[in-house]
Amino acid sequence: MPAQITYRTPVQKDWVDYNGHLRDAFYMLIFSYATDALMERIGLDADSRGQSGNSLFTLEAHINYLHEVKLGAEVWVQTQIIGFDRKRLHVYHSLHRAGFGEALAASEQMLLHVTLDGPKAAPFSERSTSLIDSLVNEQRDQPTPEYAARRIQLSER
Repeated sequence: MPAQITYRTPVQKDWVDYNGHLRDAFYMLIFSYATDALMERIGLDADSRGQSGNSLFTLEAHINYLHEVKLGAEVWVQTQIIGFDRKRLHVYHSLHRAGFGEALAASEQMLLHVTLDGPKAAPFSERSTSLIDSLVNEQRDQPTPEYAARRIQLSER
């Protein structure tokens, strides 16, 4: 099964710069909304967060800006879970638009499950673990994302 579509949106007028391109900060906003949608799919929706006092915090995020995104473009985010353990979720979001086969941007993120009264790290509930497991199993045939596990560096001369 392909990566889950977690968020869809048209590119808004106030999201673009003087060149008519999506501003870099709004890529993260779009990916953040995709993370929110993923949270709902793994049992961390607003009601659940209120009852359990647990949520996800972003520990690290990398964005690769791969192609232009312009005003009015209808875009969507596909989300793949790369891995998880008792307290962390490693996700990969890619941004797409119709009629263009390549990803427009990619964001790899490490998320931490926390108890909000600390905040401190906390294990996922059995329900969330089961839902995450199901998503991982659905995505088992997916290749490792192209822009995952990259680092920023200058090549040596």
